[in-house]
This record gives sequence, C-alpha cells and structure tokens, in this order.
Amino acid sequence: MVTDRRARRVLASAAVLYLLGVARMTLWPDFASPDQLDALQSLTAWLGGHGVPVTYDGLEAAANVVMFVPFGVLGGLLTSPRQRWLVIATACAVSAGIETSQLLFLPTRVATVQDVALNTLGAVVGLVSVALVRTQGATATPTTRSAASPPGRTRRATPGQP
Repeated sequence: MVTDRRARRVLASAAVLYLLGVARMTLWPDFASPDQLDALQSLTAWLGGHGVPVTYDGLEAAANVVMFVPFGVLGGLLTSPRQRWLVIATACAVSAGIETSQLLFLPTRVATVQDVALNTLGAVVGLVSVALVRTQGATATPTTRSAASPPGRTRRATPGQP
C-alpha cells in the first residue's frame, strides 16, 4: 500500500481517470464505428489465413482482460494486503454493473457473464503483478548504513560484512 499522501492522491486521480475511460469504452452505444469493426474482423481473418491463431472473439476476450489490469494495479497500490480481496470484489461488481447497464440501456451492446469473468481476471492479473513486484522488491539486496557514512547515506550490503 502506498502511504505517501501525494502519491496516494496521484494514484487516486489516475484511478478516477481510468474509470472514466472504462465508462467511455463500455457505456457508449457504439465505441467503434462499423468500418473499424469490419477492418478488425478482416485483419483477424487475414492473420488466421496466414497461420496466426487469432480470432475476433479471442481478441475481444483478451481486450476484456487487459482493460481491467489497471484496476488491479491501482487497487493493489491503494489498498493494504489484507484488503486486496476487496479489489477483486469491487472489480467484479463494477464489471457486473457495466454489463447490467449494457443489458438494460444499450441495445446495441452485448452484455455477457463472460465479460464479467474476464474483467475480474484482468483485475486479478493486475493485483498479482503488484504483489510480485513488491515481493521482488522485498527480497532485493538490502542497503545498510555504513559507520563511516553520514546519516541518510547508505551503501549496499556485501556478503560477509555487517
């Protein structure tokens, strides 16, 4: 959890901007024009015809995961390790709210339970990424203060030396 007040404000602001972007992508009647969707489908068909195992549905599924990775990263930085489960629960609830809104108010959008699961998976990936980076940081070579160094100055600990 980031404890510096300024850093937390920056992260909270980034989270708000991120959520506004997600709302724009998911709660507008048509995020992409029909021409853009046709171009994407043509590209995936061409790639598939040339041996690249990619489908439009696969790209859409990957996009749903990737879209929520920042949710997990930002949530992981803003919450304590004991509260990380709340990030996953909130990601699932936000995604379910998006899909419900699409179902009720956006007839041009397709609401699916699969999107909720993939969005939640993306948040988990982001959260795990933060935890892994923190774990790696905690196991990095520690620094120690040398007796000859003035306060505030550190040197790398070397094996066999205090």
